[in-house]
Amino acid sequence: HGQMKPEDLENALIDFMNHEYDVLLSTSIIENGIDISNANTIIVNHAHKVGLSDLHQMRGRVGRSNRKAFCYLLAPPLSALTPDARRRLEALETFSDLGSGFNIAMQDLDIRGAGNLLGAEQSGFMEDLGYETYQKILSQAVTELRNDEFADLYAESIEQGEEVGGDQFVEDCALESDLEMYFPDNYVPGSSERMLLYRELDNIENDAELDAYRVRLVDRFGPVPPQGDELMQVVALRRIGKRLGCEKIMLKQGRMLMQFVSNPNSAYYRSKAFDNVLTYIGNNPRRCDLKETNGRRMMHVSNVPTVGDAVKVLRTIENKTKIAVG
Repeated sequence: HGQMKPEDLENALIDFMNHEYDVLLSTSIIENGIDISNANTIIVNHAHKVGLSDLHQMRGRVGRSNRKAFCYLLAPPLSALTPDARRRLEALETFSDLGSGFNIAMQDLDIRGAGNLLGAEQSGFMEDLGYETYQKILSQAVTELRNDEFADLYAESIEQGEEVGGDQFVEDCALESDLEMYFPDNYVPGSSERMLLYRELDNIENDAELDAYRVRLVDRFGPVPPQGDELMQVVALRRIGKRLGCEKIMLKQGRMLMQFVSNPNSAYYRSKAFDNVLTYIGNNPRRCDLKETNGRRMMHVSNVPTVGDAVKVLRTIENKTKIAVG
């Protein structure tokens, strides 16, 4: 335990490693970098009271050689646990493979929250976070305020005829798809080179930059394969989707699902962008419809086999929006 003298701690661990005894009873101090190769089983009592990152570190104290290892977490029945405790144990059970540390960290962040990173309660300020991360967190906070606390203020602006775009209510437009969208190995051989290309593509903000990116790609590697062309179309899809107020777009099985602002009371649903979505649905009743599932409003569009087709649909909606605004 933490109150032992350093020499006593060292002697206890050395005796355990030398098989002087078979069981080591310890507090959570055992998580701090202890490497005992012949330990193959760890039992954590009251695991529901321990943090997720601590549990992950404790689990890593065993299985540090060629011996199969076991980690037993002792806790009350799941029905008796708090929601956060249940999520911690389920996350540890789900992410048990080698290299799952990043997934564990993301789950821990999701469960506990990020804290007040920009305030005085935390040690990190803008210079510690980095300007890009600071701007991203700040933008997310502003978007949440627009959809929640200041929704009435934006509703008044809309009623007064002021233009409020859908992108003001959406931080980013995520994409899920079952289509092949990547640069094949035989097109861009180096993995590091592909990662740089993906990163550069993600930072493109307009069609002119995308056209210049395509020219450079063709000049270096030759004609772009279909998978790469689909990937580049994603840039425009996400950008237009954000302007139309889409939090997520799903392209699966030849259909497109557009998920709009999650707050049903958001002023977005009184904006010109959403009015235009309704107009498009009214003009294409056989191809698309609007549904509400679990409090989320979604638009289904059929016959969308490629990303390019999805971009055409969104451009049609956006062009109608520009006509309405003008």
